[in-house]
Amino acid sequence: MINTPSIKLLLVEDHKLMRVGLKSLFEEQEGLEVTSEAQNGKDAVEKFRTTHPDVTIMDIGLPDITGIEATKQILELNNNAKIIILTSHLSEEEVIDSLQSGARAYVMKDINTDTLKMIIQTIKDGAMWIDPLAVPILREKNNNLIPERQMSRAMFRQQHSNLTQREYEVLKLIVDGKSNNEIADELTISSHTAKAHVCNIIQKLLVDDRTQAAVKAIKEGLV
Repeated sequence: MINTPSIKLLLVEDHKLMRVGLKSLFEEQEGLEVTSEAQNGKDAVEKFRTTHPDVTIMDIGLPDITGIEATKQILELNNNAKIIILTSHLSEEEVIDSLQSGARAYVMKDINTDTLKMIIQTIKDGAMWIDPLAVPILREKNNNLIPERQMSRAMFRQQHSNLTQREYEVLKLIVDGKSNNEIADELTISSHTAKAHVCNIIQKLLVDDRTQAAVKAIKEGLV
């Protein structure tokens, strides 16, 4: 059996209690390892330069330069850096500036642990993830951070084996960040049936996981 190396994380958070809590949370998860920490933006850039993390978890509100500026500086060092903005902020300016800076994900701090782990894994593999709460801001601005619809809904269905009406309902809930159990509760179906619908959607959309399905659904204007 081949052991998959843990994903190395740089954790950037100025509040010590939050930083300690996040570190403990990550280290309880198999496959994640906090290899470096920073409590301000300048230190984050230096820690990235010296430790070469796989993924950087970046707060926005830092005491010197912002997490957005630190993200820009890190990407100047390595334009393939994988940076996740993890924040309690949801202003239009910060959402747009974060993604324009080159961050691969914008995540609210109230996200559940399993979803955050999944996001880290998919970002490490090159995906992008936008918190469902931030999606309306980007749609309204239509600023190309979420690309324009690439094909008509009819053509999309033709090319992707036609999602059923129920699968469209499930897909919308996936985009909203719902777990399989939450989808089951919302649609009054069993968790087993919800999981089956999610698996079918992933296969029909030709993606690897539910996060990529959500991103593709947003890009294609399906929800």
